[in-house]
Amino acid sequence: MADSPPILGAATWFAGHVPLAAGRGRSQVFRVIEAAIDPCIWVLTLWALAIYLTGRLSSAYLILGMLVFSLSFPGASKLHVSALRIIFNMCFNWAWIAGLLLLIGFGTAYIHVFSIRVIGHWLWLVPLSQVLAHMALRRAAPHLIRLQGALPQAVIVGMNPQGEALARGITGSEYTGIQLLGFIDDRGEKRCGKQEKFKLLGKIDELPEYVKRNRVQLIYLSLPMTSRPRILQVLDGLKDTTASIYFVPDMFITDLIQGRSDAVCGVTVISVCDTPFRGYNGFLKRLSDVLLSLLILLLIAPLLLLISVLVKLDSPGPVFFKQRRYGLDGEEIVVYKFRSMVVSEDGDQIVQARKNDARVTRLGTFLRRTSLDELPQFLNVLQGRMSVVGPRPHAVSHNELYRTLIKGYMVRHKVRPGITGWAQVNGQRGETDTLDKMQARIDFDLDYLRNWSLQLDFYIILKTIRLVFKDSTAY
Repeated sequence: MADSPPILGAATWFAGHVPLAAGRGRSQVFRVIEAAIDPCIWVLTLWALAIYLTGRLSSAYLILGMLVFSLSFPGASKLHVSALRIIFNMCFNWAWIAGLLLLIGFGTAYIHVFSIRVIGHWLWLVPLSQVLAHMALRRAAPHLIRLQGALPQAVIVGMNPQGEALARGITGSEYTGIQLLGFIDDRGEKRCGKQEKFKLLGKIDELPEYVKRNRVQLIYLSLPMTSRPRILQVLDGLKDTTASIYFVPDMFITDLIQGRSDAVCGVTVISVCDTPFRGYNGFLKRLSDVLLSLLILLLIAPLLLLISVLVKLDSPGPVFFKQRRYGLDGEEIVVYKFRSMVVSEDGDQIVQARKNDARVTRLGTFLRRTSLDELPQFLNVLQGRMSVVGPRPHAVSHNELYRTLIKGYMVRHKVRPGITGWAQVNGQRGETDTLDKMQARIDFDLDYLRNWSLQLDFYIILKTIRLVFKDSTAY
């Protein structure tokens, strides 16, 4: 078997990237609101006062607004904090930032550029607006959570004091946004000695099947640290799922995917296997996908039309090839490509294209070598099925084969598949005719999940453009 090239981790290229804290069960949109509400109030209040009291928004207020936003973003979550603590925290933060800005303003004499009336009203209006906005958000939060659809389902493995404390926190808060199904434990209800009426769902050996059957999205492992072999067995069984896994309490015993500490309802948990696209990161990723795909589609519209005509003239059949793939959380999606073969295979058995493959058309050879056959997938990006950068989607039949042969294979589906990816720009493009080649591709995909940053995405895009004209591994 061919030797796989050593992996040069993404962290080597983008050292110092620190992911944001993991979510607490609420949707990404809701976390973005929490992160942006305070900075937006500070900036919009300043600009509104400038326009109302001076009649215009000068460049000085624009610059001050951007400075304030950079100092205050992202804002912290305050839903689980008492109203008195919210008021104290907001006043303290505002006094610190406003005091710093006033000190700099007086020290540099730039304070005279601004209207004293605007600054004076801004100093008292900001904390008042913050308090009102957060009180309104607390009232609206349960309704907003319900409007976002079904809550993510969770199970807790291990019915012990830590697990029960977490369960009480999840079920006792209207802001959590998590549906707790119950506990998984090898002991019976009598031996568990539980006081609350939490449901016992089954034994630990039944956990992987229960997770897949009930589409569980969150798993909290509340097992004692002395149960290391048992924990490893549980983690191995869960590698064929797309559930996010957290430890309760603090421990590190496995290769982490976006590993980080967090708190759920005041109980510390450790992320073992999670998506990098939580909260602000998820918003940035989706925004960059939409903007990039729109820009690229506008630029390549004439090329898309030309290729469509050439495909139709080159061989009989449809212009586009639609194939079922696995997308986010292992859900099936339909992916578009320009047809490059005389057949459109999408069954249980799919043979990957090889060198001098008779199924590939004359035009298809050129399209596949230059990756032009992938261009229609920018439409998939706009649909929300794919990202510009991410693990390349494999045919459903290939997924079903390799998920049984490669541990952690399904973890790559914790993010949307991409038009290009970290594996592809590191030489793992084209036919994967050996298990070693597929293993190398998966290693790069998981490395991407561990070390994602927006800078890494743009680096991959630039490297992809350079490789399009010189890569000879695609057939």
